[in-house]
Amino acid sequence: MVRLGAAARGASSLSVVLPAFNEGRRLPATLARCAGFLRALDLEGEIVVADDGSTDDTVAAVSRAAAELASERLAVRHLRSDHRGKGAAVAAGVLASRGDPVAFLDADLTIPVETIGDLLAALRAGADVAVASRYVPGSTVRRPRVRLVMSHVFRALVRALVPTGISDTQCGGKAYTAAAARTLFSRVTIDGFAFDAEVLFLARRLGYRVREVPLRIVQPDETSIHLLRDAPRMVRDLVLIRWRALTGRYA
Repeated sequence: MVRLGAAARGASSLSVVLPAFNEGRRLPATLARCAGFLRALDLEGEIVVADDGSTDDTVAAVSRAAAELASERLAVRHLRSDHRGKGAAVAAGVLASRGDPVAFLDADLTIPVETIGDLLAALRAGADVAVASRYVPGSTVRRPRVRLVMSHVFRALVRALVPTGISDTQCGGKAYTAAAARTLFSRVTIDGFAFDAEVLFLARRLGYRVREVPLRIVQPDETSIHLLRDAPRMVRDLVLIRWRALTGRYA
């Protein structure tokens, strides 16, 4: 992973958005890891837990973490909204963020928080959007067969319906300049898991510079995506993105 010195980052603060739905059990460890990483960056920052209408103890978990981890240079914020989906939660968190740049990670940190270092390096090199990718040279990914099959099928559908020029739209680790983040997420219409494809589709249409960075991870068997429930919704959402593009919704 890239280790960035304070003078090299080209940023005065960093927002990390963590979309969460009933993640009260995982959040204490996740927030501690993120806070430790941000402290190591030696700059002001914030962690925004974008709560997608959780019904567990997510609120209490964030409150405890804020009391333990927050400082003059690090804020831990809870942003609650109605349960609409991961895309809606990420959009709400990004649009409420105060830093520049803005990154988001999945709350389970399947994509390690240290990956942010590589994403920031890509932004520093001139990208407007940096995407952690499982399919570029240098990536090493181990994951269950069912997740691999789901990923390949969805990638094929994205290429056919919503071309982005990116090999991995769905990886849960991305960073944006604040200006790009606000422009893109103010235009997002998809509330579910396919929001990533919509954001990157919009980034291509708007001429943003997008760079993929390699990823080295082991993905667990557990996933928040349910094949029979979520796959049809994701396909529907890709069709919606295509239709909205054809009818001028994104003009």
